[in-house]
Amino acid sequence: MQTIPRLFRWIVSVALFFFILMFLLRLTTFIFFAPPGLHVLAAFKSFWLGFRFDAREIAIVCLLILIFGSMPALNPFTTQTGRRIGFLLLIIFLAWLIIFYVFDFLHFRYLLQRLNASALSFLEDAKISGSMVWQTYPVIRISIAMIIAFIVFFWILRRLYKQVNKTIYTGSKLKRIITGILVFLFCSLGIFGRAGQFPLRWSDAFDLGSDFQANLALNPFQSFFSSLSFRTSSFNVAVVKKDYPLIASYLNVTNPDSSTLNYERTVRAFVDDTILGKPNIVMVICESFSAYKSSMWGNPLNTTPYFNELCKQGLFFDNCFTPSFGTARGVWASVTGITDVEANKTASRNPSMVDQHTIINDFDGYNKLYFLGGSTSWANIRGLLSNNIKGLRIYEQEDYSSPKIDVWGISDRNLFKEATGILNQQTKPFFAVIQTADNHRPYTIPDEDLKEFKKITLPADSLKKYGFEGNDEMNAFRFTDFCYQRFIEAAKKQTWFDNTVFMFIGDHGIIGNAGNAFPTAWSDDGLTRNHVPLLFYSPKIIKPQRLHCIVSQVDVLPTLAGLANINYTNSSLGRNLIRQYAIDSGKSNIAFIYDANNQDVGVINGPWYYTRNQKGSQEKLLWADFDNKETAANKDSIIAVSKKNTEAFYETARYMLQHNKKAVSH
Repeated sequence: MQTIPRLFRWIVSVALFFFILMFLLRLTTFIFFAPPGLHVLAAFKSFWLGFRFDAREIAIVCLLILIFGSMPALNPFTTQTGRRIGFLLLIIFLAWLIIFYVFDFLHFRYLLQRLNASALSFLEDAKISGSMVWQTYPVIRISIAMIIAFIVFFWILRRLYKQVNKTIYTGSKLKRIITGILVFLFCSLGIFGRAGQFPLRWSDAFDLGSDFQANLALNPFQSFFSSLSFRTSSFNVAVVKKDYPLIASYLNVTNPDSSTLNYERTVRAFVDDTILGKPNIVMVICESFSAYKSSMWGNPLNTTPYFNELCKQGLFFDNCFTPSFGTARGVWASVTGITDVEANKTASRNPSMVDQHTIINDFDGYNKLYFLGGSTSWANIRGLLSNNIKGLRIYEQEDYSSPKIDVWGISDRNLFKEATGILNQQTKPFFAVIQTADNHRPYTIPDEDLKEFKKITLPADSLKKYGFEGNDEMNAFRFTDFCYQRFIEAAKKQTWFDNTVFMFIGDHGIIGNAGNAFPTAWSDDGLTRNHVPLLFYSPKIIKPQRLHCIVSQVDVLPTLAGLANINYTNSSLGRNLIRQYAIDSGKSNIAFIYDANNQDVGVINGPWYYTRNQKGSQEKLLWADFDNKETAANKDSIIAVSKKNTEAFYETARYMLQHNKKAVSH
């Protein structure tokens, strides 16, 4: 006789069985594939995170048994129907587990990666793939082993059921209800993965420090279903090779080779007497820093007067475009130098694309830091950062003493304060990224800052005329300017200021009516969502200048590396803007634009914006230069060149997303 109901005892027994089984399978992966010298502590972290991933799948099965079994007519210990449903759930899960893990083991042995949805591409050539598998693996023996394993494991599950069925519950009805609630809560926690705002995500595995540790932590269910929506992510290799000479020439590839599709170019530092030692880098990614709403282009509301003055003191590119709309895509382009052209969600959410080369790693001898007021679990951005930037230290909302103000974490004002304090502690040169968030709904401005920052109220018609939906949005935009001012004022008091290059760029703009200050393409065709400020500011290093050439968000890292005067390897779509301006005044620069929502692709080259829809044949050639009025031109020839450039940049970006892996360190 027992004081715990049989249903709950059975659920616990089933959970323990699968936990032990999945632990042993992970241990097998570790024994067979662990690289030499893997530290015990590192392996323990992978196993612990793996336990939490396993808990998700196990909790789903247990929750289903709980839901069905809690119905009197479907109780597996009092009705035959309930028993059949309970065992049917276990049969399905057990069969899937065996199939997934066998294929996962073979996949890992072949590619050193967990099974993911890209394996479904083998079904497109099923005959060839089947022949390859038959000739490579002992298919019959593996199949027999799978059947035997299923029989043995199912026998164990039946024995567990019989053992529990022998007991009789003697507790009260109230205790049964309380126990059921507790089991439900534990299952829910197991599915969510953590006690916090964000659920456990596959990208958490890539915070462990190495690809093997990440793959060890994952299980085939997690890696497969996380990548399922990206199974169509591909590229047209014939088009990539056809357009390779165009892209290789544009990027000035050191050793062009269309057969291997080599895009790498090694850039050597040059002698520059103005740069003493290694300058620090502070890269500020500005939330929704839409150009037409700001003061730098003459918006009458004068929302960013301080940043406008800052631009006059630095190297300011007034014709900069983000390749895509959305913060995750903006961070991706800034960190990798590649346009995120994923149609399904974003590249940062695709497990098969998490391995990326970044120029940040070429800043040897630098401390790398990333500051975000909220959590990098958002959009799985942690996987991109931690897995690819060697030695990166990420600071998130739980690392700060400042209070959380809304869903995006601490305020930007406090984020800059916290970052400044941490930068003051650095004993080596640093490469710091600060990602802001306050210029975003719900447009929270902390009460503590209202003593210095004064909100204003403007008429609705004036707000609408100059690009704002309401006073909350307008004041949040003004507050970002206030935060930049307080940050730079505080930085000027620090010993590291004179030897620091600050870079500010919007993660994206905001679509809206840009009025008469810009060509109609800005308002009618959405360029407002891509046009952002780009400023390089360092009074001791950079001479003030405002440049009007076309530039892209993918160009920021090569330019920063050039300003730091370091050797670096570039395998992305970005170019050093300063060096290119010295060559041809930036006239050859191209900004590729990708609209994931409408499936539009296009390029801006010179004063023209070419765009076409991927779902149809519609294409446009639009005047895009806000400094000059449209001039006569041979539009047919411009369309032909722009169309070819669009195709080349789009297909090359698709290729690079899957072929820009970081160098393996030994």
